[in-house]
Amino acid sequence: MSNPLSDLLRSYLAVGLFASLGFILVGLLLFLSWLVRPSRPQAQKYISYESGVDPVGDMWSQSQVRYYIFALLFVMFDVEAVFIFPWATRVELYGVFGLVEMLVFIGILLLGLVYAWRKGVLRWA
Repeated sequence: MSNPLSDLLRSYLAVGLFASLGFILVGLLLFLSWLVRPSRPQAQKYISYESGVDPVGDMWSQSQVRYYIFALLFVMFDVEAVFIFPWATRVELYGVFGLVEMLVFIGILLLGLVYAWRKGVLRWA
């Protein structure tokens, strides 16, 4: 009869060996690619690329925070759809309680949408 602790440690040892082998393999392949790659440094490689057009001005530009908030709102309502779909497929199982819970969930999201609308976040330009 084997000791359960030694079986557990043997499992961890196998995971550690495979992880080490993975790191060594990745390092070896990166080193090999560094050895065989061509190296031709040129000044044009270090300038910013703007769709084939020579860059004008410096590289730093300020972007509007509004676009990030718009994207976050999109992700929030996209996740809402992910939560609603499983509920919609099993709505009979959940009954009235599930319907009330989903209405509360949608109501909270609608409050967030109304708040964002009133703050002017949904204006694109």
